[in-house]
Amino acid sequence: MTALGVLWFFLIFLLIAGYFVFDGFDLGAGVLYPFIAKTDSERELVRHSIGPIWDGNEVWLLTAGGALFAAFAPAYATTFSGFYLAIMLVLFGLILRAVSVEFATRDPEWAKVWNACFFVGSLLPAVLFGVAVGNIYAGIPMDAAGNYSGIPLLGLITPFTLLCGLLGLAMFIVAGGAWIALKAPHDSDLRARAIKIRFVAQLMAVVLFLLLSVYGHFLIQPDMVSELSGARFACAIVFLAAMVGSIAYGRNGERDLHVFIAQAIAAFSLVFLLATSMFPNLVVASAGSIGPSITIATAASSDTALGWMTGIACIGVPLVLVYHVFTYRTFRGRLQEPDHRE
Repeated sequence: MTALGVLWFFLIFLLIAGYFVFDGFDLGAGVLYPFIAKTDSERELVRHSIGPIWDGNEVWLLTAGGALFAAFAPAYATTFSGFYLAIMLVLFGLILRAVSVEFATRDPEWAKVWNACFFVGSLLPAVLFGVAVGNIYAGIPMDAAGNYSGIPLLGLITPFTLLCGLLGLAMFIVAGGAWIALKAPHDSDLRARAIKIRFVAQLMAVVLFLLLSVYGHFLIQPDMVSELSGARFACAIVFLAAMVGSIAYGRNGERDLHVFIAQAIAAFSLVFLLATSMFPNLVVASAGSIGPSITIATAASSDTALGWMTGIACIGVPLVLVYHVFTYRTFRGRLQEPDHRE
């Protein structure tokens, strides 16, 4: 296990965390869309709040997939082949969401259909990402060649992975509620609904996290020993502290930006809790698997390849961050509700 292999293990999780933070709130806004936007004006405001930024947010997911392929090809092959149907559903959802955002305003005759597509296209990725993470942690059946040997899609659904999907969904909903509360007019009914549902989702996320921590440690992976137990404990504490902070700021009613930042910290720490819990495993083999778990040592590319990737990342990641800073500064501030008559 080389230093560059370890570096890229955490860089890939950093990219995943970036996606969870940046695209999390616009997926959450899509999930909340039919429940908190009651008028055409409110629906348009929700779409406009993510319209200029959603496509840039997805760069993190694409980059994470490409980095996994280049740095740890065996892990990429196993996960993408084993989760093929789930990944196709995620891609279908993301495409459906993108199309619906663009056509909801331009095609008023089919507005109800596009609104439904926006919800479904946001819900599918929001749930399936958590289910996939649950499977990676709990372990999947693999043959001697490292290929997934379970039942496609249905073999990935267990009580534990469903709970992981619900935790991911709750975190997306909190992020979406925090974003809408931050962008909606201050005294609007839309903001009030976003704050209310955000609080409920925050409580659900904390309860699900505690339940999954006990369930995962004692029943799913009782024998998994992390080499970074101290860092794992620190990530769990940061997550809980950030969630408590976001709840406290949210009850104040005037600190929408603080809530959004605290929620982003919680999402970031949750991803790195997974990373520190799994290290140095990339894909865990379930009990009864013929093949062993895929680790950094068995899956890492050559140091030459990882070295070139590191150089490219040192240039590319800062550019992406500059793009995000420019975009979010350009479109900062609350939106004004469009004037529509029902």
